[in-house]
Amino acid sequence: MPEQIIGPTSHYYYSQRLKLHYVDWGNPEKPLAVLVHGGRDHARNWDWVAQALREHYHVIVPDLRGHGDSEWARGSEYAMVEYVVDMAQLLAQLDSFPAILIGHSLGGGIVLQYSGVYPEKVRKVVAIEGLGPPPHMIDQQSKHAYERMQLWITQMRDLAGRLPRRYKTLTEAVQRMRETNTRLSEAQASHLTVHGTNRNEDGTYTWKFDNYVRAQSPYRFNVEDAKDIWGRITCPTLLFRGMESWASDPDKDGRAKAFQQVKVVNVPSAGHWVHHDQLDIFLRAVQEFLNN
Repeated sequence: MPEQIIGPTSHYYYSQRLKLHYVDWGNPEKPLAVLVHGGRDHARNWDWVAQALREHYHVIVPDLRGHGDSEWARGSEYAMVEYVVDMAQLLAQLDSFPAILIGHSLGGGIVLQYSGVYPEKVRKVVAIEGLGPPPHMIDQQSKHAYERMQLWITQMRDLAGRLPRRYKTLTEAVQRMRETNTRLSEAQASHLTVHGTNRNEDGTYTWKFDNYVRAQSPYRFNVEDAKDIWGRITCPTLLFRGMESWASDPDKDGRAKAFQQVKVVNVPSAGHWVHHDQLDIFLRAVQEFLNN
């Protein structure tokens, strides 16, 4: 069997009493590169990128808590601080510093937070739309904390009664995946769905992620704290944005100024999932960034 089609091995570690999963693409003697997925995604979301990087890097890809094959949290503990402590625990166990960190969306936020908290432990960091809500979206949130708390409590109660949607066939689930991101090819959507669903006893399929990960924090995104952490990142930083996404340009909205060494890449004909929508462009930019 050709080596390039051999998949990763499966492993587990513990953080805050949760059993969390990650996959390992081999070559442990190479520099460590950790790829971190976004909300309601899973580790195998990165397979195409991992296959391109595995020859030259020791690629590790975790399932975030509540996602993929990782355990679900009790009490809806899905705040950024929990994700970052999970990342710190995984990297401490891998003990291969300085590491390369690459993240998408929520995962982008996690790798940037970690890189600012432990700048000496990160060689280079890449984030796809990982800066949180753009300024105009933050401005649209209620200025009153009690209103945001009321909304959050309502969300929690609604999620408690929300049953996971069941799909009669895998084809139905694939179709739903393509509705979420219309740019996905049939092959991409099928791959993401196969690895992102569980088959139930009655033969139906449900997504692996915990519905509680859908909840939005009642606390407004703390821009000043974020900039303080971003400003501590000493390694080169590469920020991606899809030009057809909801995210704003970090150069134009001023957020890129918080970083010491930063390059922003705006990718045409790409939405929020830049690494899916324009894989070749993404890989060329990342490989050039890592090689320099």
